[in-house]
Amino acid sequence: MAVFTSVSDHDAQELLTRYTLGRLVSLRGITAGIENTNFFLTTDRGEFVLTLFEVLRREQLPFYIELMHHLAQRGIPVPEPQTRIDGKRLTTLHDKPCVIVTRLCGGYEPAPSPAHCALAGATLARAHLAGRDFAVHQPNLRGLDWWRTTTPKILPFLTSAQAALVERTLDEQTDFARTDTYAALPSGPSHCDLFRDNVLFTGTFEAPRMGGFIDFYFAGWDKWLFDVAVSVNDWCIEPSSGAFQPGHLDAWLAAYAAIRPFTAEEKDAWPVVLRAAALRFWLSRLYDFYLPRQAQTIKPHDPRHFERILTERCQSAAAAL
Repeated sequence: MAVFTSVSDHDAQELLTRYTLGRLVSLRGITAGIENTNFFLTTDRGEFVLTLFEVLRREQLPFYIELMHHLAQRGIPVPEPQTRIDGKRLTTLHDKPCVIVTRLCGGYEPAPSPAHCALAGATLARAHLAGRDFAVHQPNLRGLDWWRTTTPKILPFLTSAQAALVERTLDEQTDFARTDTYAALPSGPSHCDLFRDNVLFTGTFEAPRMGGFIDFYFAGWDKWLFDVAVSVNDWCIEPSSGAFQPGHLDAWLAAYAAIRPFTAEEKDAWPVVLRAAALRFWLSRLYDFYLPRQAQTIKPHDPRHFERILTERCQSAAAAL
């Protein structure tokens, strides 16, 4: 569990006076995540999640908060930020910006079936379309500019072969971003981190139902195809090799395309965007592994996982959209 800021029951009780969410019943840390401090917050009126932001600046946060509010108002199953008595949704605790959101039902599925993949793909397509009229614009802060500034910081820790793979892929992505094909890719608000542990399901394994998408704090305006690539690189692979599981991938992509069909440019760009999604998370895991921030407890993810995925995406032909 990443706990950067301690929160006591007294702190939570004081925070709740700014809302009409009832009296505190319990406060419990969430054993997941490496960017923010999160707690399950239970009151006599409902179940919520309290998030304190450790990295994002206050001026960056309205995008995430208002995007979740926008999507929730349009029927997309996401945590809905709660509004304070004064009409605002963002507040402060221990000099850190924070927010209280509704707690969704369900749990994440560590070994999703094709049925889980189809539900996730369909819901992401609905979320993309629901975000088309969202007025606040903020780029993906872990996009190409971040890859360029982060790469020199992690290269000293890599072998020559690893460094060559990073630099070769970064050059490819830099060149691709200048093309007409890239410019034509549909874009809008994107989750950008839709791993399986950021999706909740109810029902049974055999008959799952969508609980909702969580953790929007890496979201930003990006190409929707990148959002899809990030997702399938986690949902639809054989973990030991990074190779796609065809049944999972077909289910994910077909369910998405049934709601928002892929364009000709997206079909052409698919292989290079899959590599972009793998590079993004290899870089972030390398950075967290070799240059970790101070925390009470934190366990960075193994960077080798996305090294395998990127290597696989470079060596194997991508399944067609």
